[in-house]
Amino acid sequence: MRIGLRHIRYLIAVAEELHFRRAAERLGIAQPALSRAIQHLENELGVVLFSRTNRSVQITPAGETFLASCREVINSVETAIEKTQLVHQGKLGLLRIGYTDVAIAGKLPALLKKFQDEQPNIILQPHHDVTVSQLQKLDAGALDVGFVTGPINRSGYEQCLVSSERFVCVFYESHPLARREAVRLEELSKEDFVHGSSRDWEQFYSYLLPLCRRSGFAPRIVQEAFNTSGILGLVSAGMGVTILTDSVRNSMGPGLVVIPIEDAAEELQTVAFWKSGSVEGAMGVFSEFLLRHELEASAGPTDHLDNND
Repeated sequence: MRIGLRHIRYLIAVAEELHFRRAAERLGIAQPALSRAIQHLENELGVVLFSRTNRSVQITPAGETFLASCREVINSVETAIEKTQLVHQGKLGLLRIGYTDVAIAGKLPALLKKFQDEQPNIILQPHHDVTVSQLQKLDAGALDVGFVTGPINRSGYEQCLVSSERFVCVFYESHPLARREAVRLEELSKEDFVHGSSRDWEQFYSYLLPLCRRSGFAPRIVQEAFNTSGILGLVSAGMGVTILTDSVRNSMGPGLVVIPIEDAAEELQTVAFWKSGSVEGAMGVFSEFLLRHELEASAGPTDHLDNND
């Protein structure tokens, strides 16, 4: 059956105008060509779509039925065109996002909320994972962007700074140092530590171990947990202390105390990390947003994402 979108648009115009000359003028074609197209449509369908007299044109019941379906076809085509253009422009799509405990406890929620407000047609799918696992998934194409502990030195990728955080020590509330206003790293040299595994928390350890070695000791890790909530649970049970970053205050449960480390000047960086070629579609729009945020944040007072500063 030789029926195209052109025939459908012609039918709709005649049905709305109920006048072949006006419909032809509206479509920008000659009236005889329009009449031939409607006749061709009727021949292909084997039905009469319009009853014609010298004075009037009326749509038939069969024509009404076909008209309703034709309007659905046109709406579907127009929706498909609009969606295709939005995807090309990066205003419609899906982003698979990885995040660490540090990222989600810090500025990331406000960052994602701001992006979602700007681009409501882009669906965000966040997945919690440690930095090492996120890097593997980025390599495999299972993630579009990771919010990881950085900086990361890897070719073929781009990154931008999301946040920098000071290190703090978390004590159970009955610990002798829990009432202090601040502690020094050397005071922790004899403590039992609770932390993530060196394999899963590799990037964090690249900060933690040099920090402790500078003060003459290696942390004695007696218990391990997969994530921050597990670490804090073990600390609250009195199994040791831990060194995390300042955003841990947002995840604190009862029985825990956060104490600043006065001689830890280093700051842990959370970076957004994505493949260099991911510059089209939704990821292209998101990468531009992230780089703009980094620029605004570097200007200081113009960073509106962190309301706690």
